[in-house]
Amino acid sequence: MARLAPSFFDQPPCDLARALLGKVLRHRYGQHWLACRIIETEAYYLEERGSHSSQGYTDKRRAMFMDPGTIYMYYARGGDSLNISARGEGNAVLIKSAVAYFDRLSPRSNRSVMQRLNPVKGSGELRSEEKLCSGQTLLCAALGLKVDQWDQQQFDAQYFYIDDVGYQPETVIQTTRLGIPAGRDEDLMYRYIDYAHAAQCTSNPLSKRAWHEGQDYVLHHLSDTG
Repeated sequence: MARLAPSFFDQPPCDLARALLGKVLRHRYGQHWLACRIIETEAYYLEERGSHSSQGYTDKRRAMFMDPGTIYMYYARGGDSLNISARGEGNAVLIKSAVAYFDRLSPRSNRSVMQRLNPVKGSGELRSEEKLCSGQTLLCAALGLKVDQWDQQQFDAQYFYIDDVGYQPETVIQTTRLGIPAGRDEDLMYRYIDYAHAAQCTSNPLSKRAWHEGQDYVLHHLSDTG
């Protein structure tokens, strides 16, 4: 295992979005290191209209204009959302979904902590392990990540960092982002998904009958050079 160095994030957004797949988010919550492995990301550029930064610099969006690897958090649909600045002012990557991850540092006993942090809305029932982190606000809730604690901050080896655990997807799905309004570059294929976990991502393009490979999504294999 190796914590990602600040230099890792100094990549163009699409490259960083793909490189982050398979990496593990670790957040210290009390005495527990809660963790999840990234399975879905979205890239955002200053010059395209789907990005927050395209609407101009504000103090709230300051993290997108800071050094690569700066944490940018905001509220989305009533929950906390995690982004990381990339190479180039105004550029960033959204961590869209993940799967719960367990090892010696983050043992399976942590699952109950993550479930208590992220119950099913309305019923308060414990969320299944498979769905604990299957969305940008769900993964933040399961890890105990909050906007007011981490927005515009740097990763910290003592409390919150990203680990390279030696895993990378054999196949990556590239497709369009979610929730982009019409007329704001909604057709750009800036979303990346670990094929092995497509069923657990926010919206699985492989399950859409009207979608076709090469038109609505592209598959990249580990052997691909591009």
